[in-house]
Amino acid sequence: MRFCRHFSLFGALGVLVTLLGSCASLGTTETSRLDLVKQRGELFCGVSGKIPGFSFLSPEGTYTGLDVDICRAMAAAFVGDADKVQYRPLTAPERFTALRSGEIDLLSRNTTQTLSRDAAGGNGISFAPVVFHDGQGLIVPKDSGVQSLQDLSGKAICVGSGTTTEQNLNDAFAALGLPYTPIKYQDLNQVVGGYLQGRCAAMTSDRSQLAAARSGFADPEEHVILADRLSKEPLAPGVVGGDQQMADAMTWVVYALIEAEERGITQANVDAMVKKAEADPSQAALRRFLGVDGDLGSKLGLPNDFVVKAIRATGNYGEIYDRHLGPDTEVAIPRGANRLAEDGGLMIAPPFT
Repeated sequence: MRFCRHFSLFGALGVLVTLLGSCASLGTTETSRLDLVKQRGELFCGVSGKIPGFSFLSPEGTYTGLDVDICRAMAAAFVGDADKVQYRPLTAPERFTALRSGEIDLLSRNTTQTLSRDAAGGNGISFAPVVFHDGQGLIVPKDSGVQSLQDLSGKAICVGSGTTTEQNLNDAFAALGLPYTPIKYQDLNQVVGGYLQGRCAAMTSDRSQLAAARSGFADPEEHVILADRLSKEPLAPGVVGGDQQMADAMTWVVYALIEAEERGITQANVDAMVKKAEADPSQAALRRFLGVDGDLGSKLGLPNDFVVKAIRATGNYGEIYDRHLGPDTEVAIPRGANRLAEDGGLMIAPPFT
């Protein structure tokens, strides 16, 4: 600082202004949310808590679901322990405020990535890769006679407020020139309640949420999800925009789960795969991926074996999907677009180099 004061006496005005700015910056440090998480030793993760298969709070007080396992994988990679997570149940209108205010570190709450949410002029969120490719649909009573969107002309539709769902519903009906009455609620449980109480002819939400909700109905078979798809809904975790280090770390944890499935690395065999990589120097790509060689983790501000920590905690992406949404679960959703790219789906990870 003494050098800065001395030099400023002799510099021209333009140089003086530039130098003073440089001097001021000497005392400024940018702290990533990732640093705060590591110092705290715990991750604050925003979820819904009300969507079976994605994030659901059991009567025993345990959170489960795909979104929950994403939080667990992040905690394992960031602080080395998948159980070091505080879950914050949030409604759709609350989620972005909680992220911007710092109440949560990361949002893993069936949130659709859109331009307005991603852009600095919108919600300013940095999204990770998509963890579930979804689309908005409608559910109706089986005996209603409703078979398509056109059959709902002039009817009341139950919908969550403050969501892309509300806008998509309006766009779909407007495009067809159909009148309708939106019955708005703050969260999914209220939407479901309104539908089951007969306050609307149909309920709309992401098709995954409709399947999850139907699994809890007294008579699930008495309700059908229409074939109409109102939108594409790529659901992804998010962090506050502008924090590149936190966003990068989150992004590559998701990619690690996908890459692990591509490589056939599972929760059960990950330690054996590490030993294989350690014993075989010719397995260069595998050694980098598992942190045996290189410094890919440290480039992200994470341990070099962050991939191993995440897989030990949750298994690969396919294992997470099957655990919560597979054919043997109550919320059975065909994998479809969420298959690996090599199997005809959309899930693929860039190279770990």
